[in-house]
Amino acid sequence: MDKKSQIDREKLPRHIAVIMDGNGRWAKRQGHNRVFGHKHGVTAVRETVEASAELGIQYLTLYAFSTENWSRPKMEVDALMELLVRTIKSEVKTLMKNDIRLAVIGKTDMLPERSRNRLAEAMEETKNNKRMTVVLALSYSSKWEITEAIRQIAEDAKAGKINPTGINEQTLSDHLSTKGMPDPELMIRTSGEQRISNFLLWQLAYAELYFTETLWPDFRKEHLYEAIVDYQQRERRFGKISEQIKPQIS
Repeated sequence: MDKKSQIDREKLPRHIAVIMDGNGRWAKRQGHNRVFGHKHGVTAVRETVEASAELGIQYLTLYAFSTENWSRPKMEVDALMELLVRTIKSEVKTLMKNDIRLAVIGKTDMLPERSRNRLAEAMEETKNNKRMTVVLALSYSSKWEITEAIRQIAEDAKAGKINPTGINEQTLSDHLSTKGMPDPELMIRTSGEQRISNFLLWQLAYAELYFTETLWPDFRKEHLYEAIVDYQQRERRFGKISEQIKPQIS
């Protein structure tokens, strides 16, 4: 039985987050430079977005570029930025056709102007689409995001907009880049690495983590289905015990 047929459509995660790792290693195995891997990773993005939309996933967040990635060789960073522009330009029609909205989180003022402009145009064009939201984490760092949220809360408290004694978890959530989105229930990381690398630290507090040896350029729909089936087989307790989750039989 194929993995897709095993998926319970009534128990889908609303939000899936993906750390797309392994482009460089994949390229090296092919005898090419890292940029070659990034280019072939676009196919994996397309397949994952398409499969998620077909299943009915509401939000898909892709960790595309971290703030730490700026320290990579300039040639690789420049190539990634150019690839970003070309990919968004070529995919907007598909997003519109499939009623998919594009959103971005991260310190985007660090991106080249051409990249920022293309992103802004794509987000404006797709802003009214309802089927699914694809979120690109670009120039993103969770530590930066949380620090920025705390700074904004402090400014609001200083201005009298927030009572410090009333600050709670929801206050912080409302100041994060993902405000208005459900937290991811499932986080997938490719390439065999088993860490979350400064990605959605607050939002992943109760997410199920799924690690696969598959390198990102090789990731296809069947790999996503496999991750979802694994997720649906887990017991999500949120601090409770099994007996509190499962209905009791008298």
